Amino acid sequence: MKLFDVYPLINIEPTTGKACNVYDESGKCYLDLYGGHAVISIGHSHPHYIETISKQLSRLGFYSNSVIISLQNELASKLGELSGYPDYELFLSNSGAEANENALKLASFHTGRKKVLSFKGAFHGRTAGAVAITDNASIVAPINPTSHVTFVALEDSATLQAALATGEYAAAIIESIQGVNGIDTPSPEFLREIEAACIKTGTVFIVDEVQAGYGRSGKFFAHQYAGVKPDLITTAKGMGNGFPVAGLLINPKFKAKYGMLGTTFGGNHLACAAAIAVLDVIKNENLVENAAEVGSYLIAKLKEIPEVKQVKGVGLIIGIDMGYPVNDIRTRLIMEQSVFTGSSNNKNILRLLPPLCLSKKDADLFLDRFKKVLAS
Repeated sequence: MKLFDVYPLINIEPTTGKACNVYDESGKCYLDLYGGHAVISIGHSHPHYIETISKQLSRLGFYSNSVIISLQNELASKLGELSGYPDYELFLSNSGAEANENALKLASFHTGRKKVLSFKGAFHGRTAGAVAITDNASIVAPINPTSHVTFVALEDSATLQAALATGEYAAAIIESIQGVNGIDTPSPEFLREIEAACIKTGTVFIVDEVQAGYGRSGKFFAHQYAGVKPDLITTAKGMGNGFPVAGLLINPKFKAKYGMLGTTFGGNHLACAAAIAVLDVIKNENLVENAAEVGSYLIAKLKEIPEVKQVKGVGLIIGIDMGYPVNDIRTRLIMEQSVFTGSSNNKNILRLLPPLCLSKKDADLFLDRFKKVLAS
């Protein structure tokens, strides 16, 4: 059997990692400014992370949600404290797509409505419901599109207001920062307009924090810059530092009932151990604050480079707009300068999603290598 060939692969195999570096089997070191699609939040192979998961595995690796799993309560408590949502409730799953699927389902249960308002440029996942609200025709199979979904342009207040005023929408869902689309950020004013329109029309306000959340923006959730309070918040990627785990944060106005939502693997013992370790490290090492400080430093330095057209983002979710396709730059960074970076749907954007432990020294190393590529 061979693998189904759906991934264009870089011809490098990392075999070990530490902090913001990964190493291939020959020991060659690569600076990781991409974190495996924003997944590596606390750095590669953090000792507390390894110890916490290892101890849990030595006791019990898995049992289903048919029994008490006290680790889930510990995770919920710590997440509520660090995120600023201690009064919300938590449903655990395995991926960002699943978190968004459950958010849509809960919104529909709550309102009795079918329609969803999404936004142009959105990426919410590849499963059936999540991909239907994703604005990328190339990954939407013929079975996926539905008349229940409306796409509105970012900042188009008039269309937003008119759609929600019909009273037909179960939810409006938006990424706090559109990562896959090239680090496009809705304005604080627009997020507040969505929130107000949702309150007025009884629509559930969902914010997707799968990529921008968990401290990456310099706040725990990027929507907190706008001062809004969504009804539902989805999170995944950085939540487990590589272990598959996702969460749906739920306003207490939603009432649970048995069988409403469910999952086999979500919230299992190892996933919870990983997620608890991540929160411990984020808190103890002040990684949200570090993302804000080092991110501001890196963004300011990037803006000083003459060849850079624009720098987008905040904290450690950064898009470097060169004004022309960056594929060659990205290839040369990895092959000539040993630096992992990312691409986006916008071919002119080089995407940076490093671990939140990135230091100014690491940032300076990247800047030096980036300038070498631009100069040659």
